[in-house]
Amino acid sequence: MTSTPAKSPSAAVSGLLAFVLVVGGGSGLLHEWLGWIHFMGFVRLLVPDGYETYGYVVMVAAGLAVGAVGDSLARRARS
Repeated sequence: MTSTPAKSPSAAVSGLLAFVLVVGGGSGLLHEWLGWIHFMGFVRLLVPDGYETYGYVVMVAAGLAVGAVGDSLARRARS
């Protein structure tokens, strides 16, 4: 049985931030396009009025970028 090494705190925080940005941005896009409820309604406070769709797309892209950085930090810590 092998044990997995603990993630560094920066990798864990970046993973959480990436999750919030991607899920919150996706939820906002679904709300804008289909009128569904906001799963993570607090992210609407991060987007300027009138630019909701663009803001949510930027949030998803930023979340993917933060996730990639966090993954590279976790890989660097393992090696």
